[in-house]
Amino acid sequence: MNPYRIGLERDAANYAPLTPLTLLDWSAFTYPDHPSVIHGERRHTWGETYARCRRLGSALLRRGIGPGDTVAAMLPNVPAMYELHFGVAMAGAVLNTLNTRLDADTIAFMLKHAEAKVLFTDREFCATVAKALSALPAKPLVIDVDDPAFAGGEPLGEIEYETFLASGDGENVRAAPDDEWDAISLNYTSGTTGNPKGVVYHHRGAYLNAVGNALVWNMPRHAVYLWTLPMFHCNGWCFAWTTAAVAGTNVCLRKVEAAPVFDAIRRHRVTHYCGAPIVHNLLINAPADLRAGIEHTVHCLVAGAAPPAAVIEGMERMGFDLTHIYGLTETYGPAAVCAKRAAWESLELAQRAERNGRQGVRYPLEEGMCVMDPATMRPVPADGETMGEIMFRGNITMKGYLKNEQATREAFAGGWFHSGDLAVLQPDGYVKIKDRSKDVIISGGENVSSLEVEDALSRHPDVMVAAVVAMPDPKWGEVPCAFVELKEGAKTDAAEIIAFCRERLAHFKAPKAVVFGTLPKTSTGKIQKFVLREQAKGAQAIDT
Repeated sequence: MNPYRIGLERDAANYAPLTPLTLLDWSAFTYPDHPSVIHGERRHTWGETYARCRRLGSALLRRGIGPGDTVAAMLPNVPAMYELHFGVAMAGAVLNTLNTRLDADTIAFMLKHAEAKVLFTDREFCATVAKALSALPAKPLVIDVDDPAFAGGEPLGEIEYETFLASGDGENVRAAPDDEWDAISLNYTSGTTGNPKGVVYHHRGAYLNAVGNALVWNMPRHAVYLWTLPMFHCNGWCFAWTTAAVAGTNVCLRKVEAAPVFDAIRRHRVTHYCGAPIVHNLLINAPADLRAGIEHTVHCLVAGAAPPAAVIEGMERMGFDLTHIYGLTETYGPAAVCAKRAAWESLELAQRAERNGRQGVRYPLEEGMCVMDPATMRPVPADGETMGEIMFRGNITMKGYLKNEQATREAFAGGWFHSGDLAVLQPDGYVKIKDRSKDVIISGGENVSSLEVEDALSRHPDVMVAAVVAMPDPKWGEVPCAFVELKEGAKTDAAEIIAFCRERLAHFKAPKAVVFGTLPKTSTGKIQKFVLREQAKGAQAIDT
C-alpha cells in the first residue's frame, strides 16, 4: 500500500479549486490603488474593480441568477465587459460573450441555445439585438450598458448597467466554484457550416491559461495591456483574467484604428497588446508620423494559422517585439507558442521571420500537442515534410460542446482534440502549419498549401492582405485563386501579381486567377474563406 495516500487526504486547508476569481482577489488585496481599467477619462483601481465585480455578482444573485444559468454580453471592449468576466462567475453563472458583428439570426440562435437568462448590451448594437430578441419565445432580462464614448442607439433594457450595479451590496458572492470543473464561460465557434457550436470552458482551464499567457509572454507585474483584441473572442484569449494575475492596467478601446491605437500606446505607455495579422498589418501600413514619440518597447502577440512573413518582418522594422501564438476556440484561445531561441537572433531578418512564423510548441500549462496521422493516431516523423493533424490534450482544452455530445466525441476521438489544422513537425520539434484540412488545394494530384501562396502574395509591395482558395478547373480539377486587397493608392494587375508569385513558387502553385477588392473578414480579423470559395466559382483564369 502506498504510504503517501494514508491519512493524507484532500482538505480545505490544503486544496482549493483553481479559478480566475482568486487572481482578482489577490490584485485587489495587494495593489488596491493601482490602476486596473482605463477608458477615455474614466479610471478604476483594482480595489474599485473588485468591489464593482462583487456588486455585479450580488445584483445577479438577487435576480435569481445562479449556477447553470447563462449571462450573455453583446459589448465592445468597455469596463463593463471586463467586470462581467468576474462578476458573473461570482454568482456561479456562466458568461457567454457574443460576437458583436454577427447578424441577428445568429445572435438569436446563440441566446436560445444557451438559454440566456440575462443579456448585457451596448446601444451601438441595438438594431441587431432588437431583431434577435423579437425572434425569441422567451426573452432574457436585458440590461443596457451606456458608454459616453458612443453617442446614439436606443435603450432596449429594463435597467441601465450602473443602476443595476448599485442594486447589489457585494455580499454573499462566491469566492470560488464548488468544483473547478464547473463552467465559467461559453464561446461559440464561427459556424461557417451549419449552426455554431458552443464551446464550454471551466474555471481550472481559465485559471491555467491566464497564468500560461503571462509565462510564455514573460509579462511583468503592472503590464499595461491595450485591448485591441475583442474580449468576446475566447474571453480575450483569457487575457481578461491574465491582467488580473499580473495586476496590470487594462486600456479599453471600442474600435481598432491606427491613430487611436498609437495614441493609446504613447499616452499610457502601453507595453502589451494582441491581435490577428490584420491588426498588425494596419499598424505597419499606417503613416509613419502616427508612430512618432513611441520610444519604449511594445510587445505584441499575433495569432492565426500562420502570419505572413511580411507581417513579422514589418513589425520588427517598426521596433515592436512580435511573438506568434496559436490555438483555437476549443483550446481557450492560445495553446501553443513559437518560443524564441537566442540562436535565432544572429539570423538574417527573413530567416528570423521564418522561425518566428511557426506555431511552435505547447503552452507550458497544456499537457500535450502533437502532429498525428488522424487515421492511425500515430505521430508523424520530425522531418518537416510529412503532414498530419495538430492535436491537443490537457487542462486548457475545452470541456466540450454544449448540448452536442456527438460533436464532442468526434472532437476528442482517440483521447486527443482534433484541430483540423494540417502541419509538419520540424527537426527541432517545432510545429509548422501547412493548411486547414479544408483549405488544401489539390491541383492535378499535387497538394498546394494556400498559406504558402498567401505568404508569397504578401511580399508584393502593393498587397495589403491576400487570401487563396481553390477554384474549379476542367483540366487540373482545381487551381489556386487569389483574392487581393491592395494598399491605398497602389496600382497593379492580375498578370503582374501572378508573375510575381511564379518567381517565388513552383508554377503549379501560382494563382491562376486574381480578384481585387476588400476581403470579407470576421470581427476577429479572420478572412471568411467560405465566402471566397463561392466567389471563386465565377472567377476567370488568366493564360500565362
